[in-house]
Amino acid sequence: MRQPWDPEIQVTPEIAAAAIERQFPALRPARPEPLGSGWDNAAFLVNGRYVFRFPRRHIAVPLIRAEMRYLPLLAPRLPVAVPMPRFAGAPDSGFPYPFAGYERLLGTPACRLTWTAEARAGLAWPLGRFLAALHAIPVDSRSAAEAPGDTLRRADMRARLPLLRQRLARALPPQPGLGSEELAELAGRLAEAPPHTSGPCWVHGDLYACHLLVEEAGRLSGVIDWGDLHLGDPAVDLSIAFSFLPPAARPALREAYGPVPEAAWDRARFRALHYGVVLLLYGRETGDEAFRAAGEHALRGAME
Repeated sequence: MRQPWDPEIQVTPEIAAAAIERQFPALRPARPEPLGSGWDNAAFLVNGRYVFRFPRRHIAVPLIRAEMRYLPLLAPRLPVAVPMPRFAGAPDSGFPYPFAGYERLLGTPACRLTWTAEARAGLAWPLGRFLAALHAIPVDSRSAAEAPGDTLRRADMRARLPLLRQRLARALPPQPGLGSEELAELAGRLAEAPPHTSGPCWVHGDLYACHLLVEEAGRLSGVIDWGDLHLGDPAVDLSIAFSFLPPAARPALREAYGPVPEAAWDRARFRALHYGVVLLLYGRETGDEAFRAAGEHALRGAME
């Protein structure tokens, strides 16, 4: 059965190297090392300095274009490093999609590390400050007219509830503590929360453990993968409080962030359930233990 993360094209190191050398001769010889593949892009570390991302599906094309256009506007206002596009690759006869290259950011994706509850809690304040800064960036009239909106209905819980329940039933058998029935019941309650009615704000749109970069000392050093950047409901990003932080650390995030309406908190919790089941299924079916573990942690976190 075809899965939503299955690629339309395979991007090999050879394809990546050829595309980079055709369009950016200064990088010859290009030596790409695979960093990993997500739903939309394949990422390579090139010559030990740059990260290049190549779409694997046509649906990712507008996402990478939005990232290249808007990240330079947002980055100076953020307290955490984000990828700054330096190379803008265009479609050509050798590769059909646009692609982008960035200076490599320091740190390791949080989903690839082993965490204690205390270490996770140490990120509550910096995550809260990062999200407060992002969500407070003014939306001017041009951005309001041209920037992506929430076309995927990420924050429409009632629309997403049936598929979430189907995925829960597929991912988890009924069992005490973390069973599909218990989680589906929680999802149903959370889906009754009122929707976001204030004006939309800048939202990362896909904030979970694998998109947080952390240095050895446990410091939050970067936030990556901005393809889902859009104007929407801040609760989509606040889901990191449930998908990553322990319950005791969530008040610190809220203190750092500022007031969060309880309805937004419920929408964030619902979104954490979405992340949990998708990451669990993705990790299980691709053999990626880090994603599987991040998904299970998110599901447990949403229950607490």
